[in-house]
Amino acid sequence: MPLFYRRGIGLIALVRIILLALFFIVSTIAGLLVCLVRPFHRNNVALFSYWYGRVSWILGIQVEIRRDPAIQADTPYVFIANHQNNLDLFVMSGSVLPGTVTLGKKSLKYIPFFGQLYWLSGNLMIDRNNKDKALSTMLAAAERITQKNLSVWMFPEGTRSYGRGLLPFKMGAFHIALEANVQMVPVCMSTTHQQVKLNRWNNGKVIIQMLAPITISKDDSIRQFAKNARQQMAEQIRLLDTELGNDYTASKTPFEE
Repeated sequence: MPLFYRRGIGLIALVRIILLALFFIVSTIAGLLVCLVRPFHRNNVALFSYWYGRVSWILGIQVEIRRDPAIQADTPYVFIANHQNNLDLFVMSGSVLPGTVTLGKKSLKYIPFFGQLYWLSGNLMIDRNNKDKALSTMLAAAERITQKNLSVWMFPEGTRSYGRGLLPFKMGAFHIALEANVQMVPVCMSTTHQQVKLNRWNNGKVIIQMLAPITISKDDSIRQFAKNARQQMAEQIRLLDTELGNDYTASKTPFEE
C-alpha cells in the first residue's frame, strides 16, 4: 500500500492538494503580473475572483449562481454575504461582479505574495483593532463607491461561522451603504460546513443566491434594518439547504477512507 495512503491521505485528496498548490503558485504569479500592468484597476478583483471560483471543480463541487434580475450591471452596491469557512474563497468568488472590491482585515497584507496581490488588486484593508482607523477605512469605502462607481463586498458577520449558523451582523456594511447612498444586495450561500471532503470524488452542489437589492435610508434604524436583513438571509439559506436535501452525500469511491 502506498505510503501516503497508510498515513491517511487518500489518492483523490492527494491529487487535489497538489492541484490546489499549483493553482496558488500560478494564479499568484499571474495576478501580480496583471497588477504590475494595471494596479488597483476596478476589475482586478472580479478577474481574480473568477479564477478562484473556477477551482470549485477541483474540489468536486458544482456551483449554481442565481442572480435576481433587479441587480443591474455597472451599478454600485454593498454586497453582504454569509461567511462560513475557507471554502468560501473557492465557491463564492465566482459570484463577484465586475467593478467590485472587498473590505478585508489588515492582517491579510502580511501573507507573503497573496497579501501583496490582495492589496494591489484594489481591495480595502481595515484595522479592526483600531476603531478610528476602521471608521476612516469605511468612510473611504463609501467615498470610492460614490466617486469611482465601485461596489463593495463585505461579510457582515465579521468572522467565519464554522457551522454555527448565521452570526449576528456588525454595522459597518450598513453604515457604508447609508453614507454612499447605495442599495445593499444580500448574497446567500447554502451550507458547506463539514459537507466537503477532500477524498470524496463528488462533493455535491452549492447554490449561491443573490437576492434583490434592498434600500436603507436615514429614516431607518440601522440595527433594526441589519436585523431584518439577517433574518431574510437566514431564511433564504434555510430554503437553499432544504432544496439541496441530501445532494452532498455522494457514493464513496474505492479510494475513500
